[in-house]
Amino acid sequence: MQYETKSALQHIATIHRDPSRNSWGRGTWARLLGQILALADNRGELLRHAERAWASATFAGTRHTIALTFTGDEALAAGERLIDALPEHEFDISGHLVADAMVCAVEHSLLPEPVLTVELEVLLLEDL
Repeated sequence: MQYETKSALQHIATIHRDPSRNSWGRGTWARLLGQILALADNRGELLRHAERAWASATFAGTRHTIALTFTGDEALAAGERLIDALPEHEFDISGHLVADAMVCAVEHSLLPEPVLTVELEVLLLEDL
């Protein structure tokens, strides 16, 4: 699945209202995104989200790729805090655990205003 939007909070609200999504996935990635955005003082905007199934011999879950953008000096500083905090953050998503969270790519641009784009990858496992 892949989602694109300009407003992360608007997209989260849509996911929670959409009954057509499967019961396991509905809201789970939105809770993950909400916690990631909270690490950045809710200053990021969602560029895209992709989700794909993941399984090993003993675990099942999903791998999430999330791209966020931070525009302006204050938002850029919040994005930098996200980059620092993400790998060690303890997520709280009932029924799931984050097995791995990493920053895959970071892109800075300064003109016409400071913009930071961050791509994250998170492995979310079902906690049976």
